[in-house]
Amino acid sequence: MEKKTLGYAMTGSFCTFEKSITEMARLKSMGYSLLPIMSDNAYSTSTRFGKARDIVDRVENICEKSVIHTIPGAEPIGPKSMCDLLLVAPCTGNTLSKIALGITDTPVTMAVKSQLRIGAPVLLAVASNDALGASGENIAKLMNRKNIYFVPMRQDDPVGKPNSLVADFGLIPDSIEKALKHEQPQPVYQ
Repeated sequence: MEKKTLGYAMTGSFCTFEKSITEMARLKSMGYSLLPIMSDNAYSTSTRFGKARDIVDRVENICEKSVIHTIPGAEPIGPKSMCDLLLVAPCTGNTLSKIALGITDTPVTMAVKSQLRIGAPVLLAVASNDALGASGENIAKLMNRKNIYFVPMRQDDPVGKPNSLVADFGLIPDSIEKALKHEQPQPVYQ
């Protein structure tokens, strides 16, 4: 495999951070160069799933780069062709809705805008409690956007959280390969 650089962006679905960081380490071991990007909340919020500083340290250790965590830091990603593909894992309903509506007010949404500006692929690994509710229409909008792809997803708790969808993080490597060829991984919903 030709060495590719992936922008690896994380937003505030804290309960999926462990899965995401596991995949980040796997991608690094597969030979990808990783450029870490985090939303303000992902970068600075400590939760029952971990202390913010510990999570940032783990990400920087895996990627061997400092996390981009400001809007000005994310802006040059596209114009400088800093990544072959931008992965947002996890991508919250809030973030995917902002992407669908063209709102650029976080480092991650700026990274996405910057990447799309040059026609490069963006891959979203959704983790949202309202993906089949309020965020559903925004997922549908993004499905029809050029250069935006989704990691296959499924309901994580159909009885307790009937509107919730979470990407199958284990499918991230295969989804990257498809998105790099501008193909949507199938099936989108499992």
